[in-house]
Amino acid sequence: MMLTFLLLLPFLGAIALATWPNLAAKSARNLALISAGTALVWTIWLFTQFDLTTGSLQFREFWPWLPALGLNYELGLDGLSLMMVALNSLITWVAIWSSDPNQERPRLFYCLLLLVSAGVAGAFVAQNLLLFFLLYEIELVPLYLLIAIWGGEKKAYAATKFLLYTALSGALMLAGFLGTVWLSQAEDFTYHAGLGQSLPLLWQVGLLALLLVAFGIKIPLVPFHTWLPDTYVAASTPVAMMLGGVLAKLGTYGLLRFCLGLFPDAWVWLSPYLAGWAAVSVLYGAITAIAQKDIKRMVAYSSIGHMGYVLLGGAAMTELAMTGAVTQMVAHGLILAILFHLVGLIEAKVGTRELDVLNGLMNPVRGLPMVSALLVLGGMASAGIPGLVGFVTEFLVFQGSYATYPLQTLLGVIGTGLTAVYFVILLNRTCFGRLDNAIAYFPQVSFSEKLPAYLLAGLILYFGIQPNGLVQWSAPTAQVITAALPTIPGQLLANPPTPQPLNPNL
Repeated sequence: MMLTFLLLLPFLGAIALATWPNLAAKSARNLALISAGTALVWTIWLFTQFDLTTGSLQFREFWPWLPALGLNYELGLDGLSLMMVALNSLITWVAIWSSDPNQERPRLFYCLLLLVSAGVAGAFVAQNLLLFFLLYEIELVPLYLLIAIWGGEKKAYAATKFLLYTALSGALMLAGFLGTVWLSQAEDFTYHAGLGQSLPLLWQVGLLALLLVAFGIKIPLVPFHTWLPDTYVAASTPVAMMLGGVLAKLGTYGLLRFCLGLFPDAWVWLSPYLAGWAAVSVLYGAITAIAQKDIKRMVAYSSIGHMGYVLLGGAAMTELAMTGAVTQMVAHGLILAILFHLVGLIEAKVGTRELDVLNGLMNPVRGLPMVSALLVLGGMASAGIPGLVGFVTEFLVFQGSYATYPLQTLLGVIGTGLTAVYFVILLNRTCFGRLDNAIAYFPQVSFSEKLPAYLLAGLILYFGIQPNGLVQWSAPTAQVITAALPTIPGQLLANPPTPQPLNPNL
């Protein structure tokens, strides 16, 4: 029951916070850190027990729950799930550490954060379609409350918009799962790769379209993205880190696990359109980010573009591109978490996020030099500068997808160039230039406040220099996924079969 224990750790921490009377803010934060830290240590231990020689599920658990409904407690872990579980455990701990030590209503705040973490971890290891749906929806109410209670400007509007979009995502996903199981006449809702392949292709495409929209909302991809900037901007720093660093990965995980996994034939048939969708999202996210004046909104829009790379890797369906898609999810989570954390520090110390107001923060005496240096690192990683994790994961996607979809890949490369443009704008206006004498001195940033950024920056550097630390865990699973796929249409176009000579007797 190693996976069950992983889910119980944050859940038990949430129960302790909810029931412990007269718990001060500092004590509540420490209890949440212990709970999340224990889950992180347990996740690291899972890495030591993980078998790299196989891409199949490991640590499997099965307990009958409601057999009459086809709902059973089924868990399992492969390279795709392992990377997402690790990212969730890490970002949860970092988000709690990043919270205000004097947080208002601390017991409720940390209780909700831990519930979100438990639900997300469960969704990543669930091997039953209904169980995944339940765990997918568990985080809805806690996140709504986290945004509506502790959010910033327009928090009620942003929380309501998030609730409506996510509820629609869940409804479409449930419809897709029910249709798949009922039409294929499966005995229960246990996940099986290729479960929908027995259906006519038209039915497969229709059901796949439901799931694509459902997970496209969650990621989000264009045109289902309109909830994202409002929600990310309104959310507090720890909640924004959870939203961008972890929650968006439920959507990309769903694309690879369920959309591609349940309907490989329909996925292959739609893959050219999916690659085009990915290119549009990459370019739209980058171009829109350039036009922003709020640095937090700029980072939020950048997320749309970078999630498009995951869809591009999945659409290409080569082993290298699939490995790049999985590692891109991890890289994006690390980069977005450090950027949101640093933006939160700048807002707390300077009092604004507006590019037209910020200037000269790199000043070594009166500015925020270390925060600015870390922001430069995060921006460079997001722009795909070699030596940092963003370059490694994007290059894997491009290298693996170019042979199949060269035009869409080149558009993705252009999106990387545009990413460099808006981060140069951000860094030039925020970190450099002359510091305004009217606001000459800012409060000092303590080591404790910078610790999450140091940790994330260390991982960004380490995986950029030693990418095998990411690739080795997901490559076997990527190989299993791609080996089960039919022939890719793009490869047929690039390498058509040699025509046979006509029979002269005809």
